[in-house]
Amino acid sequence: MTATPRRLLGTAGEGHARRYLETRGLDYLESNWRCPSGELDLVMRDGDELVFVEVKTRRGDGMGSAEEGVSVAQSRRLLRAAAQYIAMHPGVGDPVWRIDLVAITLDRSGAVSRVSHAANAIGEW
Repeated sequence: MTATPRRLLGTAGEGHARRYLETRGLDYLESNWRCPSGELDLVMRDGDELVFVEVKTRRGDGMGSAEEGVSVAQSRRLLRAAAQYIAMHPGVGDPVWRIDLVAITLDRSGAVSRVSHAANAIGEW
């Protein structure tokens, strides 16, 4: 199966987001974890806190900011997916957890022109 330009953009953004968060002290656990409720782009640890990361990547600002890409419905799916991740990984115990948003904007050459990280960006709706 050939990767679509959209999927390639998403994969590039997730890689940039992972490196960005690792430079800020978060530890990578896994990526693209799937369950019936949806997908978690990145799963990381920030000290004792489990962090689920939604990554939004845009090329330029023509389609709106990357942060605008998370709908209420998607937020609900992310909350359900995070709860399922915890339920399916008993080794994590009963952790404090959050869902962060990392927005990546790439310029025309594909270089990162902007990174925005909002910790605990997605909560109860």
